[in-house]
Amino acid sequence: MTTAILDAKTAPFDVEDIEYLRHGDAPLLARVFKPKGEGPFPALVECHGGAWCLQNRLTEKLRHEAMASNGIVSIALDFRFGSEAPYPASLQDINYAVRWAKLNARALKTRPDLVGISGQSSGGHQAMLVAMRPHDPRYAAIALPAGSPAHDASVRCVVMSWPVINPLSRYRHAKRAAAEANPPAWPQSVIERQDAFWQSEANMAEGSPTLALERGEKLRTPPAVWYQGRGDMMHDYKDMESDFPGNEPQRFVAAYRKAGGEIVLDYIDADRHPGHSPDLSKTGDMFERMARFVHAQIKVA
Repeated sequence: MTTAILDAKTAPFDVEDIEYLRHGDAPLLARVFKPKGEGPFPALVECHGGAWCLQNRLTEKLRHEAMASNGIVSIALDFRFGSEAPYPASLQDINYAVRWAKLNARALKTRPDLVGISGQSSGGHQAMLVAMRPHDPRYAAIALPAGSPAHDASVRCVVMSWPVINPLSRYRHAKRAAAEANPPAWPQSVIERQDAFWQSEANMAEGSPTLALERGEKLRTPPAVWYQGRGDMMHDYKDMESDFPGNEPQRFVAAYRKAGGEIVLDYIDADRHPGHSPDLSKTGDMFERMARFVHAQIKVA
């Protein structure tokens, strides 16, 4: 990897849609953004947001383009929605995608040891959960094609943008907001989509990275970064049922570090309106900071 590639904010790249998995007659596509050149390059398996029930591989295009233009292969996934297949279906698709990326590393211009994972909002939650539990038999339930070399879903790093890191606390946070005398508009859609994906509060607790750490589960803790917009009441709030003195980002960071993981919580200025996807063109230099983090964690020898 040359310094020129890293410094060029508009380095060229190619884009290709590839079917990485199929459920019956329904294909799941990955839109792959590959930097020009021979590589190998670091790679990120990218998980879109949308409260586990909306959006697709096209939604966060600016992030994928920014990674590719900074010398990182960006593998933007479609995966099953909670409205059609509840937890843990999407985790199975994402776990498979990490293994698929390793299996096809040469064609993707990367190597199996250069793969990280990234996600925004509910995608950030799923990225972290897959990274923490790469060998969970529920998530790894879909086998690679017969005769393939063995690969697991372990990753080199995790990049999260305002993740819903504790689905249970966010669900109850939304419930409290909905019960106010003059409730805002955002809680109802959050409640409906979490109900569709999680099916129960018990599942939300089981699939919460924060609570899994606090329960003392044996988990992987790869190097991670959390980018968080200021004033974001849907992702940066105090869990009123927790004794932890800070908000949910600080709570997760404390638990991750206690478990032996390295994580950075990086606050950014971003245009956020509750209930609406953020404008990724108004996140300052977040993408440049993100690329620097990935290159620091995934060094190409």
